Amino acid sequence: MTTTPHLLRQRRFLPLFVTQLLNAFNDNLYKNAMVLFVVYSVYNSEAAEAQFSAIASGLFILPFFLLSALSGQLADMRDKARIIRTVKLAEIFIMLCGATGLVLAWHGTLTHVLAIPLMLAALFAMGIHSTFFGPIKYAILPQHLQKDEVLAGTGLVEAGTYIAILFGTILAGWIPVEWAAVCVVFTALVGYLTSRQVPPAEPVGEKQAIDRHILRSSIKLIRDTMHEREVFLAIMAISFFWTIGAVLFIQFPPLAKNVLLASKEVASLFLVMFSIGVAAGSVSINALLKGRVSARYAPASVIAMGVFVAGFWMVCRAWQAGTTGTDLMDVSEFLSHPLAFAVLGMLLLIAIAGGMFVVPLYAFLTTKVDPGQAARTIAANNIVNSGAMVAGSLLAVGLSALNVPLTEQVLLSGGMCLISAWLGYVLYKAEKQGCGKA
Repeated sequence: MTTTPHLLRQRRFLPLFVTQLLNAFNDNLYKNAMVLFVVYSVYNSEAAEAQFSAIASGLFILPFFLLSALSGQLADMRDKARIIRTVKLAEIFIMLCGATGLVLAWHGTLTHVLAIPLMLAALFAMGIHSTFFGPIKYAILPQHLQKDEVLAGTGLVEAGTYIAILFGTILAGWIPVEWAAVCVVFTALVGYLTSRQVPPAEPVGEKQAIDRHILRSSIKLIRDTMHEREVFLAIMAISFFWTIGAVLFIQFPPLAKNVLLASKEVASLFLVMFSIGVAAGSVSINALLKGRVSARYAPASVIAMGVFVAGFWMVCRAWQAGTTGTDLMDVSEFLSHPLAFAVLGMLLLIAIAGGMFVVPLYAFLTTKVDPGQAARTIAANNIVNSGAMVAGSLLAVGLSALNVPLTEQVLLSGGMCLISAWLGYVLYKAEKQGCGKA
């Protein structure tokens, strides 16, 4: 099994790894600083807060649905390192726009007319940025790594991503919004500098014409990718998993404020626990599988995730029944509550199980296809994933509009894990059949 310290000493891996860390850090610092500020400082309605959180998530995800086909074609037919540098340069200007929105909102200047639209426009642009960067971060790995290093590299990228999300989320909850505005611009600048160190990754195979027709190219990309049964099942399992994830992430800030009566620092702490858990699950599954790409543990992992979601729902119900008053608790007050560590523990276990489920499935997408098709496979996955996540966002908006309590929405997320478990089981059966034929 390839060890992660070995990869972290290699220029063929380290600059990409650091660039992705900074990318994930900045995405989450900006997105969470914006959402937490608006939820806690602008709106004063559970339904409005949940809807804003869902709209923000949907805007970030929408470009993946619209532009992934184009991004996948570019990544397979152009130098991947050059594309990385281009999108990281664009990030600097996007963050200048978002930072302006944050500063205006902090001053209370034209909050609804200009500040929030600027922030949402920057979030949408960051979605476009991530759409073009996303296929590359996985597809470049088989090009720069040995075959027995790919799962370790994928796990390390995934774990590192969630550690970066962890730090971005912590800062978003704890530093003033005006400092966040400065930090996102600075991080974009550093990310561009590290991207210039990524080694060249010329296209594998002959170049082809790029189809810029969004709808036609998306349909063709999905059709061309989905004919491989294991890849099809992996994409479907990942997509349904992220539908669940979208609903959970949308619920966290308004749930922390309105159900647990906790401050934005506590809401940030929830997201931190989730990030730590996914990182731990990403590393753990690589150790269990010993570098082999397999869906062996996928069904059990996501069933465990569903059980822990149900446990989280039960703790939230008990919390509501035992809490009085309307003042929001800070972190120390929250931690002194008798059920606080049960809440945090359940979130951690949900995320560990989720990380163990999803990481091997991403490795499937880059190892079960020709290297020249890897980025387009990731792009097809992103199209289906983003469609599922937009559906999850719309579901959350609809449930909030129907006044379905946030705790009951959490329980629905747990029930959806059963479908992911079934998809994981079917994928593992297909994997074993494929091994038998080989």
